[in-house]
Amino acid sequence: MFTNVTLAAPIGALAFMGTGLLFFVAGLIFLYTIIKGELAGTKVVVSAIAVVAAIYIGCLLLFSFASSETVLARGQEKHFCEIDCHLAYSILNVRQTKTLGSSPNQSTADGLYQVVTIKTRFDENTISPTRGNATLTPNSRLATVVDAQGRKYWPSETGAKALAQTENAGTPFTEVLRPGETYTTKLVFDLPADVANPTLLLNEGAWLTRFIIGHENSLLHKTTRFQL
Repeated sequence: MFTNVTLAAPIGALAFMGTGLLFFVAGLIFLYTIIKGELAGTKVVVSAIAVVAAIYIGCLLLFSFASSETVLARGQEKHFCEIDCHLAYSILNVRQTKTLGSSPNQSTADGLYQVVTIKTRFDENTISPTRGNATLTPNSRLATVVDAQGRKYWPSETGAKALAQTENAGTPFTEVLRPGETYTTKLVFDLPADVANPTLLLNEGAWLTRFIIGHENSLLHKTTRFQL
């Protein structure tokens, strides 16, 4: 299974929350020592905070350096582990076109429009028998195309609006699902006509994930992308 983490998501989340709790408690003790004028106690607290921070950052970087870039072929799935790895994403289709929409509101790409159809699937094999058929609301998603030179391209709002004039643009990534359900989402990118080896990075949008050990959004961590 290809995922967006290299450390089990529950462990990464617990490490983050546990470290945050330690910092909170240490902050309260720090304020207490300042108010009481206990300089020695203040130094101990500051030293403890520095040690905990160093250990956490060290672990985060260790998992980042141990990670590797992965590029998935058409149809291969990437599971997103938001504690549980329920949601799987894959590319169903990519088509190129110079124009989108219809006259008089037709849009012409600077290079070539690439319309990417992405499938979202709630993998029923990742749930326990006791979970039931309750819905799941995905977290926010970010989509970026990266070429062979490392240049990044974001979805084209102009292209997306033109696409919506003539065809169904699909379902938003944040739409709820039940186990076994799927839907598709279409993204439009305006890429140079001679773009080399474009890959799609689909990742979580929550900024807190940048501080989770083993998460692909964390500092220097490698990513799992899709070949276009």
